[in-house]
Amino acid sequence: MRWEGRERSANVEDRRGRPRRVPRRTPGGRVRLPRPGGTRRAGGGSIILFIVVAIALWIFVGINPLQLLDMLAREGGPGPVVTAPQERATPEQRAARDENAAFLAVVLNETEDTWGRIFAQNGSRYEEPRLVLYSGFTNTACGFGNAAVGPFYCPADRRVYIDLSFFELLDQRLGAPGDFAQAYVLAHEVGHHVQNLTGVLGRFHRDRQRLGERQSNLESIKVELQADCYAGVWAHAADRSGIVEEGDIDEALGAASAVGDDVMQRRQQGYVVPESFNHGTAAQRSRWFRIGYQSGNPSECDTFGARDL
Repeated sequence: MRWEGRERSANVEDRRGRPRRVPRRTPGGRVRLPRPGGTRRAGGGSIILFIVVAIALWIFVGINPLQLLDMLAREGGPGPVVTAPQERATPEQRAARDENAAFLAVVLNETEDTWGRIFAQNGSRYEEPRLVLYSGFTNTACGFGNAAVGPFYCPADRRVYIDLSFFELLDQRLGAPGDFAQAYVLAHEVGHHVQNLTGVLGRFHRDRQRLGERQSNLESIKVELQADCYAGVWAHAADRSGIVEEGDIDEALGAASAVGDDVMQRRQQGYVVPESFNHGTAAQRSRWFRIGYQSGNPSECDTFGARDL
């Protein structure tokens, strides 16, 4: 992607390197944190076990790990707070993440231009989200953000949260390298912000309270695929502006496929459970990104009215 020298968004909040205050209560009421390079038991279970369980709940049940973290913090009630240890990174990793931060600021600015124009064409004003870059843990209006969750959008504070170490995982372990793969990730989360502004997210969260697990998962898939399609709409605009290079769209499609439910489950456990899918398969995610990219029209992203996902 031809991004060097382009304008960066002012809506970026870089929390990396800041002290992070993370509650962690023990049975005696004291707060503990995992030791660097290891784990510390808290309340009868290890931090790693909690993360594994949280991810499993996210994949198989659709429970947001942020909500689980928030519930645990609330259950413990008010208490002392300590500062989390700063993440260890090599100079090379820090330099790469600084470059990623600059790149994402450019991508965010491009999404602002795209969605600002689309909203204006439809007689409304686009309210820009903020991008929060953090390391390890951070506070959000949706609970405590954790790097293990991956990038996410919090509708309560209209912020996108990204731990830049995720892009190393995307490249090295998920097999989706390239700067446009990273751009897709941010554009997808911005897609959720668009859904928040248009009322889609609010309706989904209200409806899921009365839906069974299977129907709730299906509605969740529609939400995620629409965000993929919106990412494609942005990619269409980026292509027309001349910043997309050869191979960029393939990088985005590779990233969309890499985070499909079927691919993720097969990688993690060796088999898939279609009934538990809540983000969409690799084929579905890449298909809806392509629909948005080829049309450039958000009206084509109606996953809720589609006969076939």
